[in-house]
Amino acid sequence: MADFEERRSLLGDEDERFVGDREPQRGAGGTGGTGAMPAICDPRHLLHRVVVLVFMCFLGFGSYFCYDNPAALQTQVLQDLNLNTENFMRLYAWYSWPNVVLCFFGGFLLDRVFGIRFGTIIFSVFVCAGQIVFATGALLNHFWLMEAGRFIFGIGGESLAVAQNTYAVNWFKGKELNLVFGLQLSMARLGSTVNMNIMGWVYNKVAGLVGSPGYTALGGSLMIAAVTCLFSLICALVLAYLDKRAERILQKEQGGTGEVIKLTDVKDFPLTLWLIFIICVCYYVAIFPFIGLGQVFFIEKFNFSPAEARAVNSIVYIISAPASPILGFLVDKTGRNVVWVIIAVTATLAAHMMLAFTFWNPWIAMSLLGVSYSLLACALWPMVAFVVPEHQLGTAYGFMQSIQNLGLALIAMAAGAILDTRGYLVLEVFFCACICMALMAVVMLYFVDYLRGGDLNQSAAARARLQKEATSDAE
Repeated sequence: MADFEERRSLLGDEDERFVGDREPQRGAGGTGGTGAMPAICDPRHLLHRVVVLVFMCFLGFGSYFCYDNPAALQTQVLQDLNLNTENFMRLYAWYSWPNVVLCFFGGFLLDRVFGIRFGTIIFSVFVCAGQIVFATGALLNHFWLMEAGRFIFGIGGESLAVAQNTYAVNWFKGKELNLVFGLQLSMARLGSTVNMNIMGWVYNKVAGLVGSPGYTALGGSLMIAAVTCLFSLICALVLAYLDKRAERILQKEQGGTGEVIKLTDVKDFPLTLWLIFIICVCYYVAIFPFIGLGQVFFIEKFNFSPAEARAVNSIVYIISAPASPILGFLVDKTGRNVVWVIIAVTATLAAHMMLAFTFWNPWIAMSLLGVSYSLLACALWPMVAFVVPEHQLGTAYGFMQSIQNLGLALIAMAAGAILDTRGYLVLEVFFCACICMALMAVVMLYFVDYLRGGDLNQSAAARARLQKEATSDAE
């Protein structure tokens, strides 16, 4: 679920193409006749935008915190509900299924149906309601109800990320945008990290209060986690008020995503874009399902305590928070996106092979996985903008997210079945095979791009020179 935001954060100012010209009106009449006001209350002032940014960052905190609740409580969910791993991984599959479709239409709903403010509140309600239903299912020991909760949660989760990015572009269009997207991504990873490291402690406290471990303690823990979703809903309400107020004061239009989804554009996608899709799916299916199953893996193979297992399992997210903006800056300054993707995929393969075939300290492999995961996002997602025209970007990114969610849903269930019948070694070999497919696709991408002029693998200087020449010709 985090990949859409990463792509946006790494595109930086290019995300301005997703919105129209909505620069705030300044000068006479720009304040709507309100006169002077304190800086913290003035939508044109940086201090006020910082206040908005705080609520903007926490808007998705609950969604990211609760997304990996099953991973943080893997042992407890399996034992308290008497589940096998295949059924456990269906909790992730049910999150992904609605987003196979909604990734196409989330931007359309925000633009044309709900509007950014009302749409954000609606999607936040879905996230909050989904987590409550999920927790209620655990309290009642009804697994089907937990699955329904994850489905409802998924309806809101990805679309809420679209809304968060839309708010960011509307409020910070210009030089501050890259920093804002980086901060949003860091807050998302912070939510995932806190979840991984605190939910086990919460479960133990709840179990002590109710008298013993079990599904009642599990449901209570998940209900406590729902508080973070309620907090994010409050942030959505505050943002709606602040945005409405700024619209009145600055006399500007309500923002939208600007995404235009046209399925007919798919037939015009070049081979290079389809290879990017293959890399995306084959890579991420070896990351998120592994993290979802990682806690028990580290307990069984490396004899870690549950707390140690949760800590090492969360290191990918911990590293991603500060590394993503730094590596994004590196890729921006050097170019050569395809080469960076090759490095990232190769490093990820090395990390999975270390976990599968050695007993080296898993902190080494997981740290390498965290860096390579961040690097791939920095280099892969912006490449879409290099191979399709601007009017097809919404369709291309929507299709990319859609097939990514389809792959995650299918592989999540497959991974659970493999683990139940074959064990962790065969599962790691399976993940290595997925990464090998991604590596073959990126090597093919390198040669196809080379034969077509090497646009994707240009240096940053060459790309800037071509853009400057194109601008001069247009003038």
